[in-house]
Order: sequence, then structure tokens, then C-alpha cells
Amino acid sequence: MILSDKDIRLVVLSGRVRVTSPKRDVMEHIHASSMDLHLGSIFKIYEHSRFAVLDPKKPESFIGNTRTIEVKEGESFIVQPGEFILGVTEETLTVPDDLVVRVEGRSSLGRLGIIIHSTAGFVDPGFSGTITLEISNLNRLPVALYPGMRVCQLAFETMTSPAEQPYHLKPFSKYQGQSLPEESRLMMDPEFSIP
Repeated sequence: MILSDKDIRLVVLSGRVRVTSPKRDVMEHIHASSMDLHLGSIFKIYEHSRFAVLDPKKPESFIGNTRTIEVKEGESFIVQPGEFILGVTEETLTVPDDLVVRVEGRSSLGRLGIIIHSTAGFVDPGFSGTITLEISNLNRLPVALYPGMRVCQLAFETMTSPAEQPYHLKPFSKYQGQSLPEESRLMMDPEFSIP
């Protein structure tokens, strides 16, 4: 069941869900069935000209393959056509063991060709950290993104019972506590571990 605006306010005010922002009152961004989050100022871009392939069985192919860019307040980050970048939310989110959160793009950005998450639109119960955004530009024109702009929305869903093994207790919770856009840590999955 998706939480309504009333219930989102209740879980945030009670502290069951923590959404913190260094710049704004998060309660002002609750809507009928979702909460808006804002784009942070740190981006990571893949250095595709330096690497032939990203191979989960070769951890060295993941090391040093991104460049971090920090955008100053008031300036834009231009997402080129066909480009894939990692961004991050300004807000930090902490989810209790009996809720899941879905991250959805905003339709206003979608109409410009901006996809906010490629596949990772799901935040597990027990997760805490910023949300890494997998941003792509499907348009044939470049699109400017500004730190601080509303970039995505969260929908909160109740589970039938609390998770027995929430994300923070999961053996392979690779992104717990993240604060920057984090590149893939797929090579840490057990199926790729070196015997």
C-alpha cells in the first residue's frame, strides 16, 4: 500500500523515516502520494575513452573509471545526448525495516528526455544514505540540470511485515551510508568473488 501525504508526514515527523537536507525543509515537498527530492552538486562521469569495457570479473576495470565533477551553486551540468552519468540526491534518506521506497523520475524532466534511474528505482528497507541517480539523456539535444532542482520523487510502500534481514544487516549491502554518487560495486557480489 502506498502512503498518502498524511501518512508520509506522520512517518517523517515520528522519525520512522528520516529525510534530511542541508538546505531546505523537506516537509514542504510532500505531495498527494510522494515526496520530491533535489539534485545534489556532485556528478560522476565515466571515462569511456580510457577503458575498453567494464567487466565485473575484472575489478581493475571498475577502478578509476569515473571522474568526479562538482557544480557550483547557480551553475548547470549539461547532460549530452546519449550520455549516462551518476548524480546524487541532496537529501539523505533512512528507511525503516517495514517500508520500501520507490524512486521515480519527474514527468517534467522525462518530457525533456531525462531518465533519472535506469533500473535502480527501489530503496530497500533498512537503507540509509543519499540516493545515487542513474541519469541518461534520451533527447537529441543537450539538457541542463541544476543542483537544487527537484529531480525525483519517492513513493513509500508498506510491507506485510518488517524485513528479517534489512539492508543494513545484509552481508552484501555495498552502498549503506553513501553520500556521493557511487559507481557500481557489482564486483563485490558473491558470484564474482575470486576463489
